[in-house]
Amino acid sequence: MRLDYKSFREEGKIILAEFNCSPSLHLLQEQQYYQVIWSRKEAITIIIDGYRMLLEKDQVLFCTPLNVLEIPENSDGLRALLFNREFYCIRDHDEEVSCNGFLFFGSSHPTTIQLNSKEKESFELMFRFFKEEFNTSDQIQGEMLRSLLKRLLIKSSRLVKKELPSRDMPSSQFDIIRKFNLLVEQYFRQKHTVADYAELLHKSPKTISNLFNKYSNKTPLTAINERILLEAKRLLLYSDKTSEEITYELGYKEAGHFSKFFKKHIGYSPMEFKKKKFSSSS
Repeated sequence: MRLDYKSFREEGKIILAEFNCSPSLHLLQEQQYYQVIWSRKEAITIIIDGYRMLLEKDQVLFCTPLNVLEIPENSDGLRALLFNREFYCIRDHDEEVSCNGFLFFGSSHPTTIQLNSKEKESFELMFRFFKEEFNTSDQIQGEMLRSLLKRLLIKSSRLVKKELPSRDMPSSQFDIIRKFNLLVEQYFRQKHTVADYAELLHKSPKTISNLFNKYSNKTPLTAINERILLEAKRLLLYSDKTSEEITYELGYKEAGHFSKFFKKHIGYSPMEFKKKKFSSSS
């Protein structure tokens, strides 16, 4: 199944698809879509940014256009909603859904949620509404699809918040975490310390660390390092750039310094990592 809507004036696109046919799988190669992927029938192993991930039954995965996603052919039960920023810009509409820096760009690892039976019924209903609107062609079709998308993102954000270590985290504190994540996404190539981002947020590094203790089981420095390492691995696996070129692109002045940082966290030097990955896939 694949249902498409396109606004020719804004080039906005939203697609409802199941990854059981080649036309749907080809969408992943375009790398322009935010993706909400729901494994409805069984656990399926997919590859994200070069790493295998088991998407459990009734888990929902949230990917950005930056994620390199590979799904096996004829995967049964994967239902996906894909949209580009021209259809719905999560940054410009942040006040509506508050998912920027949380559902999307909230971590170096894509966000997932596990649906219980009640939540599964809710998602089934929402996707049924989507299907009805894709099959209703009129002047307000685009707005109806946008409204449904907003509802889905708000619902998903609420479910993720239930899994936070501190569920009663005030909105003002939660927004600082979201802003931190977005700033890391924007500046990870130039800024590598918690103090750098604390200064941009007009907070002390200690304040940022205390908020992370409420928000997740990782430190703010871990969040920064993971984003740098993710980009390094993407460049090593999906580009022809040398280790030295990647060093400078990620804001390091010396290749030895970057190699030491990479090996400390990954266990291999950049070139060893690349050779190991390509040898295991051949």
